[in-house]
Amino acid sequence: MPEPRAVTMRVDGTLRSGLAEPRLLLADFLRHELGLTGVHVACEQGGCGTCAVRLDGRLTLSCLVLAVQAHGAEIATVASLASDGELHPIQRAFQAKHGLQCGFCTPGMLLATQALLEANPAPSDGEIRAHLSGNVCRCTGYGAIVAAVREAAKLLRDELA
Repeated sequence: MPEPRAVTMRVDGTLRSGLAEPRLLLADFLRHELGLTGVHVACEQGGCGTCAVRLDGRLTLSCLVLAVQAHGAEIATVASLASDGELHPIQRAFQAKHGLQCGFCTPGMLLATQALLEANPAPSDGEIRAHLSGNVCRCTGYGAIVAAVREAAKLLRDELA
């Protein structure tokens, strides 16, 4: 078995290090080595979006990236959204519009929404659905999620005004 390697990355603004076997997935490294349980793991094949993180600013499925590949990277998890105990507008919108039920898909949905709204501050419902098509939710039926993304877009635009 290959020797574990030291892996260092900045996660949610904090420099973090741990050991990773060369084949260890980033999702497992974040959860088990660093204790960051906001990164959820479900399909482990890149089909559900629950493990989404922002890797050097890009929305990335952490179950498809090896931890050693992320050495030196900047990682943002769902924990990066809230600031000083205050929910991010995206989180507030999901709460207000009931865009979550069991919460398992929520971290990936929130980060996917953040990436969408950075690229397109006023997406149509079709654009929202297309962008979130890589995120599986088994509880909500997506109507409330689309409404939450619309609300988040409005809140973010209002913040800039």
